[in-house]
Amino acid sequence: QVQLVESGGGLVQAGGSLRLSCAASGRRFDDYAMGWFRQAPGSQRELVAVTTANGRTTYAAPVKGRFTISRDNAKNTLYLQMNSLRPEDTAVYYCSARRDAHYWGQGTQVTVSS
Repeated sequence: QVQLVESGGGLVQAGGSLRLSCAASGRRFDDYAMGWFRQAPGSQRELVAVTTANGRTTYAAPVKGRFTISRDNAKNTLYLQMNSLRPEDTAVYYCSARRDAHYWGQGTQVTVSS
């Protein structure tokens, strides 16, 4: 059974940092594109950052320069380092793995207070 389990969310003040983790199990994801998405209340789910199987990364404009996506294939784990957090970063953050199939985690809440 394939599972993606996010952790590391929480409440932080504006300007602070959080590191999200996504632990994958059930299969290897070395050859999958993996990414982070987020969904704020009343908004659609949006891309935050993605890393391809060969390590190329893409960031959404609002987080570029503040967030860093990385992956540890040996641990089958995806990370998102979030610095200089802003209230508008408040959302549920979801881990995604995609190739021939598309898998999602259950999400972790990130709340940034002003």
